[in-house]
Amino acid sequence: MKRRTFLKLSAGSVLASQLPGCVKTGIRPPNIVLFISDDQGYHDLGCFGNKVIKTPNLDKMASEGMRMTGFYVTCSVCTPSRSGLLTGRYPHRNGLYENIRSNMTDYKHKYKEMEYVFSPEMTQGLDLREITIAQVLKDGGYRTGIFGKWDSGRARRFLPLQRGFDSFYGFANTGVDFWTHERYGMPSMFRGNQRIKDEGYTTDLFKREALKFIEQNKNGPFFLYVPFNAPHGASNLEYRGAQAPDKYVKMYGDLPGTKRQRYMAAVTCMDDAIGGILEKLKQLELEDNTLVLFVSDNGGGDRTPLRGGKGTMYEGGIRVPFIAKWPGHIPRNVVSHEFCSTLDLFPTLVSVSGSKLPRNVIYDGYDITAVLENREKSKRDKMFWELRGKRAARVGHWKWVMETKERYSLPEKNSAELFDLSTDISESNNLAKQEPEKLAEMKNHWETWIREMAASEPRGPYSKAYFDLLGYGDGQYKLTQKNPEKK
Repeated sequence: MKRRTFLKLSAGSVLASQLPGCVKTGIRPPNIVLFISDDQGYHDLGCFGNKVIKTPNLDKMASEGMRMTGFYVTCSVCTPSRSGLLTGRYPHRNGLYENIRSNMTDYKHKYKEMEYVFSPEMTQGLDLREITIAQVLKDGGYRTGIFGKWDSGRARRFLPLQRGFDSFYGFANTGVDFWTHERYGMPSMFRGNQRIKDEGYTTDLFKREALKFIEQNKNGPFFLYVPFNAPHGASNLEYRGAQAPDKYVKMYGDLPGTKRQRYMAAVTCMDDAIGGILEKLKQLELEDNTLVLFVSDNGGGDRTPLRGGKGTMYEGGIRVPFIAKWPGHIPRNVVSHEFCSTLDLFPTLVSVSGSKLPRNVIYDGYDITAVLENREKSKRDKMFWELRGKRAARVGHWKWVMETKERYSLPEKNSAELFDLSTDISESNNLAKQEPEKLAEMKNHWETWIREMAASEPRGPYSKAYFDLLGYGDGQYKLTQKNPEKK
């Protein structure tokens, strides 16, 4: 065979490997690696402008691919944010719109094993009717592995091996101690479906398992999901804030270090772990055929120049750093300001893998492959949020927010704010009084959305009564002052 003919055939094979249906034709589709950080602020990366924090590997990944400045998550707290990513559906549609959390820890309560089995963390999880991205990719011929924070249910029926993953090492609840792997005193590390005892710092352990998975599945294709718990604060009763190995804390000053030092140290340790995983791909000559994505699950740390943080509906809670790399597809060193979301990752990964979206399922995202390749604009022009009574909508460049004064309370009617994100990313200039018609229009957009969520097919673990409390349910759970049967 002539060399020119061979090159043409080779190029054709590479192109075909990226087209839908490539799994069925026997041509290898791309590997997919998805990293998630936990409560990492918008400004807590060197490539996002932070001159102090050390993130050389993620900075390099951004220089070799694309970073997006207008990327959003589905909620400003962990569990519902991750549920939106895993399902491609709004948390209020998939049913997991609140953290899975045993709130007795707020009162310094340490659970006993016999008591813990009845707690929310052991009984709640992502509705079994929901289809995860891992299930779709596995059906499409991928080997699937998760190493890190699952946060979608700890009961056996909710664990990753029952939700489309072939391998699981990590913990299933909202957080653990980085060293003891306990959740407020309760051992919480798993291998597969079995709870285990292990030693080491969680970030290092997740890296260890991810490297093994790549080696074992190098003949792929594989989907590697690494949801870190760094730099989230430790989940115990004796210690607050992030934890990190001393050598990383020393990079930012003397030991024992301030809370901010430990936070940055946890980010840098995570960056090292990501660097090790990327180097493994390179060593095995998998780099060119691997789509790598990085995103934070919600705001935390340093959100400069954004307003608000975790738990709020301001940009600092829901706009997050996002980086994507795929040699030969995503151009190098591109900064995109397109409006995109973790809701868009599900259809995008389905598309690049050659798989198919499940039928008769409503998805809330768009395939952004062409956006990542810098060929097209994003199709997204709106997005909506709700958490514990707090509300927000973005439509085009307009942002509408209704915050609450207290947790689990409804917002006051006069609390609505309106911002023009095209000129005010910091949400410092409230235009509610100057633009009453736009304010009303944005409220109507949000109310249309919440009514759609309330009318969607019921999903657990949380009751539809929540929508009645918001004022947009079907009234089934609404408290009435008089007995309707009484005449």
